[in-house]
Amino acid sequence: MTIDLQLNSRVLIQGVDNPLALAAIGRMQTYGTKIAGIVSAGQGGQTLGDLPVFDLVEDAQNVLGPIETSLIFVSAYHVLDAALEAIAAGIPQLIIITRGVPPLDTIRLLRQASVTKTLILGSGSAGIIIPDRLLLGIYQPQLYSPGKVAIISRNQSLTAEIASELNQADLGQSIVIHIGSDPLVGSSCRLWLEWLQSDPLTESIVLVGDICWDSEAATAAYLLTQQGKPVVAYLAGIHASTPHPLTDAAIVLSHTLSKPIYHADTIQQRLETYKRAKIPVAKKIGQIPSLLKKLVSRG
Repeated sequence: MTIDLQLNSRVLIQGVDNPLALAAIGRMQTYGTKIAGIVSAGQGGQTLGDLPVFDLVEDAQNVLGPIETSLIFVSAYHVLDAALEAIAAGIPQLIIITRGVPPLDTIRLLRQASVTKTLILGSGSAGIIIPDRLLLGIYQPQLYSPGKVAIISRNQSLTAEIASELNQADLGQSIVIHIGSDPLVGSSCRLWLEWLQSDPLTESIVLVGDICWDSEAATAAYLLTQQGKPVVAYLAGIHASTPHPLTDAAIVLSHTLSKPIYHADTIQQRLETYKRAKIPVAKKIGQIPSLLKKLVSRG
């Protein structure tokens, strides 16, 4: 799969039956995102502001032409159908904003996406923002400013807090990528780390994760074998004795029932892997800017 974040990309919105979608559309349009239209079953032929509404993705493409990215806001149990419809229409990038997608639905979706080489961000993703250039998602854009630090995050609330620290340190952000907060997500930290190595806007990278997720161990192991742009990590829940994913109660419960609780020795193993990879792990969010400056000055 390839990542294509052209500033003139044409965007489709799937699902507008919740206030989150409506607010996001307004912010994205104000930011300059080229939203071409909306798909909402049963509302085809109507308009939302200046945006045409269609019943099907195929109908939208027949009228609007090629679409590069679809943002999916439909309810959790309709995400699979909406995403498969977008994939069948040939849309190469999907950002799934909806949280709590059933795991089996996600597995089916990712299998199909692997066949078609479709990029999936999420589920439970806030999307992507390139400050002052591109907004694809539900970010509050005023919290982000242009700079040279990329953020790859698993935790939406911490992302804004870290961006604020970077802003205060006059570092800013080159791009912010929230890969999703659900237990199963599409694109991985590793994919985005590889892409950022050739991103001319990015000088250094902050990884924001949750110590409970298996992907954090995989990311640490990958970094152990690579030498690239400076990376600083911040792992939420690192000081908890029996940490759980920082998400809603249903996912916490399902995670506890389906997977073993991580104990201190497992956490320590992950920290040791980051240490061997020479990736500093910030103990507090406020340490991130100084760690980044130190790494960049060494380079």
